[in-house]
Amino acid sequence: MSSSPRNSSLATRVFLVRHGEVVNHGEFRYNGHIDIDITERGLKQMEAVAERLKDEPVKGIYSSGLVRTVKGAEEIARHHNIKPVSDERLKELSAGRWDGLTFAEVQERFPDEAHIRFEDLVNYRIKEGESLRDLEGRVIPALTDIIERHKGESAAIVAHGGVNRVILCNAMNLRLENFFRIEQDYGCLNIIDFYENTAVVKLINGILSEVL
Repeated sequence: MSSSPRNSSLATRVFLVRHGEVVNHGEFRYNGHIDIDITERGLKQMEAVAERLKDEPVKGIYSSGLVRTVKGAEEIARHHNIKPVSDERLKELSAGRWDGLTFAEVQERFPDEAHIRFEDLVNYRIKEGESLRDLEGRVIPALTDIIERHKGESAAIVAHGGVNRVILCNAMNLRLENFFRIEQDYGCLNIIDFYENTAVVKLINGILSEVL
């Protein structure tokens, strides 16, 4: 009888984290590739995640290179003798000419684009930006590289809401149309065990009570 993948010692565990609360969190802006900082509360969220992971056998720590993820990766690294690695493939979806705008501003300036985009969420490419399919096309190869590099080990990735949703859809074999059915709050923790031919999601959108 074959053993359950959950009992296998060959799993590669990924601690997938969303960055902490950003400074313009109340404005509903498309931050995309804009290098925006996190708040004091966001830093505390990252400290709480780092505390949760301090006794885990983390062998690699990765971020997108944008400051809002770098700060989280650095907090986790304080408890491990590891230098975080930045991988630009883990950046948030580029909203192109929408970057920096609120949703209301997008509707006002580009009403036709806003309408079409939400009719074809997966394939519509914002001008000068990316589609969800484009995002998937760079994020999943980055994830695969990390899993290969840490086969049978544990690694942490501090990324973005969009990036994390793509990874979770991939792990659960969900179509990208389900993208917004997965919540990713600021400072949340997801845990995924990757095996040779499958993945088991152990935790989604885990929020530590002290930073609610």
